[in-house]
Amino acid sequence: MNILYKAKRFGAIIAAAVLMQWSTSILAQDTIKVGVLHSLSGSMAISETTLKDTVLMMIEEQNRAGGLLGRQLEAVVVDPASDWPLFAEQTRELITQEGVDVIFGCWTSVSRKSVLPVIEELNGLLFYPVQYEGEESSKNVFYTGAAPNQQAIPAVDYLMNEIGAERWVLAGTDYVYPRTTNRILEAYLKAKGVADEDIMINYTPFSHSDWQNIVADIQRFGSTGKKTAVVSTINGDANVPFYIELGNQGVSAEDIPVIAFSVGEEELSGIDTAPLVGHLAAWNYFQSVFNDTNEEFIDSWHSFIGNSSRVTNDPMEATYIGFKMWAEAVEAAGTTEVDAVEQAMIGIEVPNLTGGTAVMNANHHLSKPVLIGEIQDDGQFEVVWETDGVVAGDAWSDYLEGSRDLISDWTEPTRCGNYNTVENRCLGSSSQ
Repeated sequence: MNILYKAKRFGAIIAAAVLMQWSTSILAQDTIKVGVLHSLSGSMAISETTLKDTVLMMIEEQNRAGGLLGRQLEAVVVDPASDWPLFAEQTRELITQEGVDVIFGCWTSVSRKSVLPVIEELNGLLFYPVQYEGEESSKNVFYTGAAPNQQAIPAVDYLMNEIGAERWVLAGTDYVYPRTTNRILEAYLKAKGVADEDIMINYTPFSHSDWQNIVADIQRFGSTGKKTAVVSTINGDANVPFYIELGNQGVSAEDIPVIAFSVGEEELSGIDTAPLVGHLAAWNYFQSVFNDTNEEFIDSWHSFIGNSSRVTNDPMEATYIGFKMWAEAVEAAGTTEVDAVEQAMIGIEVPNLTGGTAVMNANHHLSKPVLIGEIQDDGQFEVVWETDGVVAGDAWSDYLEGSRDLISDWTEPTRCGNYNTVENRCLGSSSQ
């Protein structure tokens, strides 16, 4: 009798364990997994950590609203540590081992380029929230940051038309985004009649810290009597010593204005901005833009992060827009399956944070306003110029040979990221 009791008790324990394991498995399957692929250490942590927190905030808000398709969202956070090959490795792990339904991540173009073949091979879905150089359109990527025609070209036009710049320093970090953007800008400047000798191009490695000689070179270049401007594609933590050295050498915005594409409120929050007042940045969003939607977003951010002094910035808005669009597309498609969500994304409209509407176009790029802001002594930006309405992002530059005849259209019948309009054929690759 005792043996029979023990056997029954042992059987009940086994059954309970199996039931618990089964319930846990069902629960795990019942969440929608969201991959978060941002550097939390290394040279890019200064910019990317905030985007990780933005995704977590959006997930929390979506879960409070009931999740998606009756399921809660679960964040799967990794740290590729500013190591470009590691971005690819962790993307593969997120998709094949963690089973994520979507990935929000990357900052630098070299990290995105590392991820691209993996995300295409495994048919994953990446939302990329940072300005980039264009020359790419993938079925598996939605580009919610600015293309060159939504940031770099308008910035040069502003400096040329409003400030009267005639000499140009193109200063960047040495990787694909600055080099390709500067190729576009060099071609654009020459098309505008700027001579070779009036263009200075300089590249420095990630985390570059010794700017004394370079800033001195910029000053010498700008001492010819022609109005000189710096167009900066310097990325990550190298911006801090660059701006400090500008202040040390007394490079004022009146003498040689700097317009940056990778410096926003987050980067300025760590330095004394008093010597930098008047220098510029070109983005599609600034925290200082006042409207109800932006105020609500800022309040939500401060509440989530537990610090009312934390700033917002453009890539955060791009993350916000991408997440909102993805959520709408999942609901519209009735599934998280990538091919269905990809098609449902096209044409979706959501409010942006500048008081207008963001539209996802057939080339997987947004229509966005372009704003130019002037650095203030509190680390915020005063908007000094903006486009009249939104500008549709162009995946392929009109100023590069081999690109001007290309379009991207992921709707039927084209379904191609680089369709040659002269040859009337798809070139068969998402990038060049």
